[in-house]
Amino acid sequence: MAEQARYEELIRQFSAFGAVRRELGRILPSDCPSGSAAVLTLLGRHGDMRMSKLAELLAVDMSVTSRHVAHVAGRGWIERSPDPADKRSRILRLTPAGRDRIDELTRRTCQMLAERLSDWTDDEVGQLTQLMARLRASFDDSRTAHPESRTPTAPVLERSPDRSTRTPAITT
Repeated sequence: MAEQARYEELIRQFSAFGAVRRELGRILPSDCPSGSAAVLTLLGRHGDMRMSKLAELLAVDMSVTSRHVAHVAGRGWIERSPDPADKRSRILRLTPAGRDRIDELTRRTCQMLAERLSDWTDDEVGQLTQLMARLRASFDDSRTAHPESRTPTAPVLERSPDRSTRTPAITT
C-alpha cells in the first residue's frame, strides 16, 4: 500500500504542475500563443520539415497544426515552400524573424525560471532537469517497448534520435 500512496502523491504533483505550465504560458507575447510557440520551437530544434511531421511532433490533428502554421506564417515567422520530392506537400522553414521570436521566447522563459528558482542551487536545477528527462524517456520507451499497453486514444509519437523534449515548457 505504501507504493500506491507514493504514486498517488506523484499524480497530485503532476496535476499541480499544470499551474506552472499556465504561468509559463502567461509570459508569451499576445501575438504568439502556445501553439505558435510550439511550432517555432520545434522548427528551431528539428529544422525544416513537412506539416505531417510537425503534426506528429505536436501530437495534434493535422487541422490543428494547419491553424498554428497559418498563424505563424501570417506573421512572417515561417515560410512554406513546395517539397521537391512531392509538389503537393510543403516544407516549413523558419525565417530570420521566426528565429528572433524563438530567441525572445527563450529569453522570457529563462528569465521567469531564474526568478522562480532563485532559491534553488545549480545542483537542484540540474537534478530536476535530469529527472524530468528521465521521466519523459520512460514514457517514450514504454510506447515502443510495450505496444500492447497503448490505449486507442493515446497518441503515438515517433521521435527523432536526439530524444529532446517534444515541445517547449511554454506550450499547452
